[in-house]
Amino acid sequence: MTTIQVRNVSDETSRALKAKAALEGRSLSDYLLRELDRIATRPSRAELLEQIASRGVVELTSAAEVLADQRAAR
Repeated sequence: MTTIQVRNVSDETSRALKAKAALEGRSLSDYLLRELDRIATRPSRAELLEQIASRGVVELTSAAEVLADQRAAR
């Protein structure tokens, strides 16, 4: 395991993080570890954009065309 130290955390940020940890019944250390794990496993913006681009283009029918088709089918 690695130890990570964060310096120059503002008092306001520290209080907010401690409050969030307390709301979840966790220590600040446990809360921050969980958040760091979540951040580390989340895809980067570049990865998300690549996933979106790989989906391709989908042709959508306009709402007006759908309504016209429904009315014609009546």
